[in-house]
Amino acid sequence: MADERTERMCGIAGEIRFDGGEPDVAAVARVTAAMHRRGPDGSGVHAVGPVALGHRRLKILDLSERGAQPMVDSELGLTAVFNGLVYNFRELREELEGAGYRFFSHTDTEVLIKAFHRWGPACVERFLGMFAFAVVDRESGVLTLGRDRLGIKPLYYAEGPRRLRFASSLPALLEGGGVDTGIDPVALHHYMTFHSVVPAPRTILAGVRKLPPATVRTIQPDGSSRDHVYWRPEHVRDPAKAGMSADDWRDAVLEAVRLAVRRRMVADVPVGVLLSGGLDSSLVVALLAQEGQVGLKTFSVGFHATAGEAGDEFEYSDLVAATFGTDHQQILVDPSRMLPAVDGAITAMAEPMVSHDCVAFYLLAEEVKKSVTVVQSGQGADEVFAGYDWYPPLARTPRERAVEEYAKVFTDRPHADLATILEPEWLLDHDPSRAFVAEQFGMPGAQDTLDAALRIDSTIMLVDDPVKRVDNMTMAWGLEARVPFLDHELVELAAACPPELKLAHGGKGVLKRAARGVVPDAIIDRPKGYFPVPAIRHLEGPFLDRVRDAVTDPVAKARGLVRRDWLDAMLADPNTQRTNLGSNALWQVALLEMWLQERGL
Repeated sequence: MADERTERMCGIAGEIRFDGGEPDVAAVARVTAAMHRRGPDGSGVHAVGPVALGHRRLKILDLSERGAQPMVDSELGLTAVFNGLVYNFRELREELEGAGYRFFSHTDTEVLIKAFHRWGPACVERFLGMFAFAVVDRESGVLTLGRDRLGIKPLYYAEGPRRLRFASSLPALLEGGGVDTGIDPVALHHYMTFHSVVPAPRTILAGVRKLPPATVRTIQPDGSSRDHVYWRPEHVRDPAKAGMSADDWRDAVLEAVRLAVRRRMVADVPVGVLLSGGLDSSLVVALLAQEGQVGLKTFSVGFHATAGEAGDEFEYSDLVAATFGTDHQQILVDPSRMLPAVDGAITAMAEPMVSHDCVAFYLLAEEVKKSVTVVQSGQGADEVFAGYDWYPPLARTPRERAVEEYAKVFTDRPHADLATILEPEWLLDHDPSRAFVAEQFGMPGAQDTLDAALRIDSTIMLVDDPVKRVDNMTMAWGLEARVPFLDHELVELAAACPPELKLAHGGKGVLKRAARGVVPDAIIDRPKGYFPVPAIRHLEGPFLDRVRDAVTDPVAKARGLVRRDWLDAMLADPNTQRTNLGSNALWQVALLEMWLQERGL
């Protein structure tokens, strides 16, 4: 049998009672069952004192039942559920064995338990990986929740005076019952301002929150709790790196990306790459090939053109596949599959996400899962290495005008414009989104405007848009995605890199220099592309009908989020009003309504 070494790409759930009562095991079981697509290979529920834990299991390696979860360590008095992968778990296990710990399995979940016993909640500072977990102490009844540094793995919770319940998925929490499903007005403001991003701890629902990234929460049986933020990149120049030349930075970045890719190779199942044909995913393919990945499979998705807008980038992905001899699959989506995929993607969304990329990833993941269970992806490089076109202007912006200029280039619309879209009852007399940006920009470190912008984008906006998108859409098909550009050591290196090196060559300059000679020049020098889904960017035909049905449904009218005059104008002319970043404004409103209706809200 293969070594039962590691991981749990799955769903976790649980409840802690604060009133001395028994946890509602049936409710936890319902929440757990609702995440069956995240973990189709098994499930378990276990109660200990005031806490019940649930787990859905997706097998990536050949795991024995000794690795089943919830995992109980009777000797240490700890029980845990874990979603993710600690890439350095073998090194940690060796250290723990040296300290006298005995292991009954070969899983990283057990390493988590032993590490927690030895180092307490600070054990997370030793972990390299992506994870969300819960650990309960049998004797004290204390529950500890933790989330990885970049928020790659999700963790939602609903809290009341008698209990707190948590899960990897927001919709799953609703299955437990007792959740306030009203709209949070501040979250609605964020949704309409940050192209659907609602920063932690808020979600669009008033009764559901999410644990912020890089946070450990310790919850006592009486309901009191304490949060510890254990990581935050400073985005300042490191004096120890002051003597590094541009060539030194190029070499350091290439080695850091190579190490990040290597860490994410481990699996006893075939590993593939989501290959867009852009620099980021192409570099991942190249480095995997250099690392000796055997039978490397790559996948690209494309759509039929609509309204004169191209729907694929196969020219570039084909070039990369040919260069590195990958087993490449080009997936051209038949138009008949698009509309059902919209509803499928909405069902898969833990929170409403306006990006049309969701549908692309959903369809791509469906096909990819037929061939592999694990993929690497290029998400995060633009936020980490300054690849977007709004970064160069910000680099020239004085710090005193940073918040104003960031809002101009990043947000969907000014605060005042919401009065033309939302009904008066949802309007706020202040601008919480601008205040949020100001708070983030005002934190220590990141003295330059560009550094402040990269910090908020890489630690907040990235987490609740591209990262969440990839997790939700791949896990909908039991496919696990790894994101090497969000290796926290690579993020720290990029954060310390001089801005002019990142901005060079039209953005991501230092990464482009690192890739030169590794991937074809045509990939490095091509115009920046995106994951196009023309049928959603340009609403017409059955897609417009689907939108119209959602926003004119009696449930939507009763909810009363959007002004009728604005909606009537948009339905009459659906493709002219766009956000600052080019999203279809009608789609933004309709997507939220479709997501709510899908949940019966």
